[in-house]
Amino acid sequence: METHEEKPIIYTMENKPIVTCAGDQNLFTALYSSLTQQLPKEPMEWRRSYGRAPKMIYLEANFVQFKEELLPKEGNKALLTFPFLHIYWTDCCDTEVYKASVKEDMQRWQGVLRLHGSVDWLIVVVESDNKKKNKTNILPRTSIVDKIRNDFCNKQSDRCVALSDPLKESSRSQESWSSLLTKLRTLLLMSFTRNLGRFEDEMRTLREKRTEPGWSFCDYFMVQEELAFVFEMLQQFEDALVQYDELDALFTQYVLNFGAGDAANWLGSFCEPVRSWNGLLLRRPIDMEKRDLIQRGEASLLDLRSYMFSRQCTLLIFLMRPWEVTTRALELLHNCVQELRLLEVCVVTGALDCWVFLSCLEVLHRIEGCCDRTQLEANSSHTVGLWTYATEKLKSLGDLCGLVSENGPDSEHLNKTVDLLAGLGAERPETANSLQSPYKKLKEALSSVEAFEKHYLELSHAAMEMYRAIGRMRSARLVGKSLAEFYMRKGDPQSAENFLLDSLKSYVSESWSLPLTHTRKQIADCQKQLQKMDEYLQTSALLASDANMSDEERKHFCQEILSYAGQSAESNDARVALSMSSFTRLHELRFRPASALVHVGAALQLELRLCSLMPVPVRVEHLSASIHFSLEQPGSTAQKRALQNPDGTVTFPGASPVSGSPALELCEIQEHSPSESVLNTAGVVCKNMHLLMRVQDSATSLETPATAPAPLAVEEGAQMLKADDVTLLPGNNSIVFNAPSQKPGTYTLRQLCASVGRVQFVLPHIYPVVQYEVYSQEPQLTIQPLTETLLAGLPQQVKFTILTGHYTVKKGDALQLSNTDSMPVLHSCSCSARIISSSGEPVCESALSIQSSEKVTSISLPLTPPYHTLEFLLDVLCHIPACPARGESDHLTNGQISHRSRRTRFTSGSTLIEQKVSVDCPWSIYSTLVSLSFHVPFKVKHSLLSVGRRKFIQVCLQNVSDTKFRLTNRALAESQTPALELRSLSTEAHSVVFSQQCVFSVWELRWSDAPPLSLQCVFSASFAPADAPDADLKPYSYEFSVERVSTLYSVRAEIRPPTGEQHCRTGALCRLEVSLTRLTEPSDADLEDEELSETEGLRTSRLMYEVIDNHSNWAVCGKSSGVVSMPTAAMATHKVHMEVMPLFAGQLPFPNIRVFKYRPHHASVTQPDTDSCVENDSVSLLDKAVEDHLDTASLRSRGSVQSLGEQPARGVPMPKRQAFAAGQVFTGTQGRQVLVLPASDQHLLELNVT
Repeated sequence: METHEEKPIIYTMENKPIVTCAGDQNLFTALYSSLTQQLPKEPMEWRRSYGRAPKMIYLEANFVQFKEELLPKEGNKALLTFPFLHIYWTDCCDTEVYKASVKEDMQRWQGVLRLHGSVDWLIVVVESDNKKKNKTNILPRTSIVDKIRNDFCNKQSDRCVALSDPLKESSRSQESWSSLLTKLRTLLLMSFTRNLGRFEDEMRTLREKRTEPGWSFCDYFMVQEELAFVFEMLQQFEDALVQYDELDALFTQYVLNFGAGDAANWLGSFCEPVRSWNGLLLRRPIDMEKRDLIQRGEASLLDLRSYMFSRQCTLLIFLMRPWEVTTRALELLHNCVQELRLLEVCVVTGALDCWVFLSCLEVLHRIEGCCDRTQLEANSSHTVGLWTYATEKLKSLGDLCGLVSENGPDSEHLNKTVDLLAGLGAERPETANSLQSPYKKLKEALSSVEAFEKHYLELSHAAMEMYRAIGRMRSARLVGKSLAEFYMRKGDPQSAENFLLDSLKSYVSESWSLPLTHTRKQIADCQKQLQKMDEYLQTSALLASDANMSDEERKHFCQEILSYAGQSAESNDARVALSMSSFTRLHELRFRPASALVHVGAALQLELRLCSLMPVPVRVEHLSASIHFSLEQPGSTAQKRALQNPDGTVTFPGASPVSGSPALELCEIQEHSPSESVLNTAGVVCKNMHLLMRVQDSATSLETPATAPAPLAVEEGAQMLKADDVTLLPGNNSIVFNAPSQKPGTYTLRQLCASVGRVQFVLPHIYPVVQYEVYSQEPQLTIQPLTETLLAGLPQQVKFTILTGHYTVKKGDALQLSNTDSMPVLHSCSCSARIISSSGEPVCESALSIQSSEKVTSISLPLTPPYHTLEFLLDVLCHIPACPARGESDHLTNGQISHRSRRTRFTSGSTLIEQKVSVDCPWSIYSTLVSLSFHVPFKVKHSLLSVGRRKFIQVCLQNVSDTKFRLTNRALAESQTPALELRSLSTEAHSVVFSQQCVFSVWELRWSDAPPLSLQCVFSASFAPADAPDADLKPYSYEFSVERVSTLYSVRAEIRPPTGEQHCRTGALCRLEVSLTRLTEPSDADLEDEELSETEGLRTSRLMYEVIDNHSNWAVCGKSSGVVSMPTAAMATHKVHMEVMPLFAGQLPFPNIRVFKYRPHHASVTQPDTDSCVENDSVSLLDKAVEDHLDTASLRSRGSVQSLGEQPARGVPMPKRQAFAAGQVFTGTQGRQVLVLPASDQHLLELNVT
């Protein structure tokens, strides 16, 4: 059994909660081993206050002998020495012994506990059967356990537990052991919860007093760390880590407040000068030296931070989170440097570098000690930051101690090295036996130049390899750039150049402007020392054009190029070719003329606008552009380019991505708490990061010296654009080239070269493609109307355009036009032709000589040079045919179909007349056939109207053009019937017809003899534009024929109210009487058309009638259709009666009554109507059924509809109906109305007003 010591080692995780044992010590000693082994076997759920999540913990205890000195004194906040439970052990089973000694000892024990306010106690009574057998005076009714409970556990009977035969292997013994262990765990958890809760409240109260004078962070640190120790003792490492994180955050906030001007008094001890910088110590669970310094208030900032991080590191390793240690370590090292600056702590120069270097290596060694090599390689992304930071600090120490210069350290540097090593102190015993300890490495690295170089290169290469392994190439190249600076200071430019070129690739591809400039300056220094003149001149050109450089630096590098260019050379092989992108930036190229398309021998100029990137004027001996000539057919490329750039300008893309990169677009973001509406975070976001960080094209002008173009020679004998002795001023310049155009073909600009002495600035490929074309064109003739549409019947102007091409129009050349009767050429003496040059400028005008014969019209052409345009106008007149064409589906109102003319065609709304003209040109032996389309301005329709026996012809003329016309002299004539009189009913002699307007003319037909069978009519009129004089009137005629003029049948109807009523009423049946009357006897043509039958000497024809109401005003009751037999005698009448019911009140129009020719199923129909149909009931309509029910058979019902084009059901022949021609049936009910009153018993009145 352990005994209490005066000052135990309590600051390790091996400590356990203290449990005191009083009573029979020999008894407890016998049970100690079993108790310590079985107590932590089962976990217990620990439920804590403040809503914290419950946890399962394994409890262990440090059982010590009870002493009053172990009980906590008032004001003592040490939790690790606090006894959480007090147990009294006894195996007394004799009443006398209990009363004599045991009871008194228990009373003394409880008195001491009550004096110190301890309420966590337990009495354990061990019962043994052997002992009971030896005692004869055992209480017969009550046991010792009951007696103890009555004496000491009146209100807490569970505080007394009996343990039966603990040393036996019986079920009773096991049950009693289990009960005891459960009670111990429960009481321990209750004690933890109570005491830790009270401790946290006191700690919280102490923290709230931090604004009071005299509050000390070190004192508070010791209190909260005590809580962390308890959590660590309970193996609750996450809760223990939280305590140190809270302390870390609290201290950091005070430091930040100090930097803002709000200083705390206790921070003064942390502002003392730093006298020791021996780095972190992570190989001990607790650094007792630094903890004692914190407890005494003598710790420096580095001591406090080192101690807190060592504790955090220990807990994180217990939590199996070693990689979080590296992340926290890197943050700690950077924050410590800043906190020392905020607190204005005096630190020896280089001391912080030593502390950071030692700390980085200590963390890395600690991680290596708990992880194997495989884990280290897989998680190198977590450790590479520490390697890089250690490398930077070692380099800084090398600069400070003179270990990087070529001459080595001097006496001052040596004194500085001694001071820095003195601040490290003696090596710690934990690392004394290690050959690769951070202390030994730093001491060795500062001892000599060779040792420093060895360690620095070792760290740098290790960091680079790690960065490459995890894919962080930018960081690897940044370390390489630091290595290059080291090599430059060591006088090794060859090694430095390779690292600098590697870094340059990243800056070029990612458009880092300032690092790019700085790296190029370093590269230029290396190349100059290595005597690489070609690469040096290329880098100098890039630096001379870099806007990030100062004017003096740019002029220096420009002068380097000009000095080399001014040196004499024995041969052209000594010339150096540099990239033109570092010399000039091309803006645009403008063609004159803009089309970049000229004929052979024409003048073509190219104006090149560029920006000189040099800081001083540069005299260019030759500025030339090589041209590639091809014999491809010109035209397509130039036309496409002309469409894209109408002004003839070719715009070049921006120059380097650095100078042409988009501007940085930043925006502020703020995140507010949704519950409290307070600002949580604020930051800045780049909106166009995808544009700034995108990978640039390798063809950009940011070329490294290693990728400079090879020397390109321009052939002197080749075709080229050339400008001599040009001075390029800084900024924008304009150069004009005269382009060659001796041969037809395509000319493409390939490369641009500027020669400055021995230096040539070459642009190997001009992009986008710059081309111009020279053509040799054949003569062309085009004839086009001046307006969108040509109108027939009126003089129209057409434009003749002759592109002479390579042909020269000589004296005597003429155009020969073939004449046609339908389209004569109208010419006057004032006709002239205009000559235009290829650039679009008018040259002259000359009169045309036009001579016409019966078949040919000859037009003499004026003298015209090649590649000019000759234009003149001619008037033509297209005659309108007498009978214009119609669409195939157009039916005349009398049922006939008009036939289409061969020379015209029908378009939407108008008739189109195609006229073809044959032209013989002097430059060709073949004739040119030209087609002109004329639109007939009018569309005419006619119709036959009937009023009883009277007949009328209506002609509708519609203006389908966009021109407003004046219409006069409208007349209608008939040529075959002399006895026919046409009486005009139109009163207006003159009419103005607007676009899409119709003019109607009506004539009444009168004849003295029998009505004619057909009429051949001609409608004529005169028309002209509305503002034209009468002399410009042109004739227009329209021919048509009318068949079956006379009226055969008359249909009349009457609607009579019910008997006893004066007027019809809604809902009441009314009588409809339909009278069918034949007005004339059928003619020979009618006899052929109608199906006649003769019965007892009486000839009849079958008619079908149908009564329908399309407006739903009437309901036809009973049969609505039927078939009647009409005698062929004149004035024969047949009446049909049926019942109808009005559905609305008001003046209702009569129902529609239609009459058709009836065709039995065996009769042949010569002219079917598409509307003819039979509507039948469910009973089939056979001829016999029709004959039996002539007046009552219904042909209209709710059944289906069978059209003419459909086949009837098999075995059931169906009859057919045929419509009469227009004017053959006169219906007298059209326009008639009948008054219908509402029903007398209805309260709701519905009126139908028509």
